[in-house]
Amino acid sequence: MARLVAITGASGGIGRATVREFARRGDRLALLARGELGLAGAEAEARELGAGQVLTISVDVADADAVAAAVERIESEMGPIDVWVNVAFTSVFSRFEDITPQEYRRATEVSYLGYVYATMAVLPRMRSRDSGTIVHCGSALAYRGIPLQTAYCGAKHAIQGFHEALRCELLHERSNVHVTMVQMPALNTPQFSWVLSKLPEHAQPVPPIYQPEVAARALAFAADHPKRREYWVGASTVGTLAANALVPGLLDRYLGRTGFSSQQTGDLKTEGDPANLWEPADGEGGRDFGARGAFDDRAHAYSPQQWVAHRYPQLSAATVGLVAVGALAWALGRRR
Repeated sequence: MARLVAITGASGGIGRATVREFARRGDRLALLARGELGLAGAEAEARELGAGQVLTISVDVADADAVAAAVERIESEMGPIDVWVNVAFTSVFSRFEDITPQEYRRATEVSYLGYVYATMAVLPRMRSRDSGTIVHCGSALAYRGIPLQTAYCGAKHAIQGFHEALRCELLHERSNVHVTMVQMPALNTPQFSWVLSKLPEHAQPVPPIYQPEVAARALAFAADHPKRREYWVGASTVGTLAANALVPGLLDRYLGRTGFSSQQTGDLKTEGDPANLWEPADGEGGRDFGARGAFDDRAHAYSPQQWVAHRYPQLSAATVGLVAVGALAWALGRRR
């Protein structure tokens, strides 16, 4: 039987790719985002790909009351939510000293508290039914902070702590409601064209870069197998998290040397680029950005690590991580 899946941030990037992934399965979908154009595009794609039923709701996840009202509407019009996928976020690419308190608050309210508010709204309903799954879209940056992304890294670290604490409570209750988190690598999404940037050059994901469809497959897999506490996607994520656990100080120095240049393309930023911190990027005069960003020519459509992890979970991330750490140590040695 088709599940009812709700996805925040459904209008673009990872969320948009995730809409397509669940639509292909014939699931019924509730799509939440701020952008009207992106939501309309996501709805059209979902219907074309075979979604059983589609409801779109324009909502700002930083508004707890609006999120609660959205959950109420979904369940009253479509029935019990089986899977909730938290994806929505915004941020600021900038040195910490150049971010205003208002900008920092806004990025945190959307990217961290948006997950909390959504979970707060849907979890009691799932608890009452003793059934349901909540999937948090995370990042390697939930463990490893990098320069120029203090707001985003802070939010992802907060989500990680929130997720772990909530999971412990559900385990204590022996609940059949599950929460899991998927830690993502660098992805080719439109965020690098619409996140507020105060950098001199155009922002880019730190290579290696993966297509958002890789992330979408991981989120769908996590929804199917939610008893695992978290999933790591991409060899770069595995290597980064393992190295951070073993040699965090070395990574501090490495990222201090390379983290500024690796997150900028070398081309000067274009004035007038959209910024979605306060308003959706596809608002008045905007466009539907879709799932992919501007780095198609450099992005990988598949992750061998993901293929192995999904089919052979007994091969632990720690084993793969040790190999990755060795490779990183070798690479750092060559740079000296």
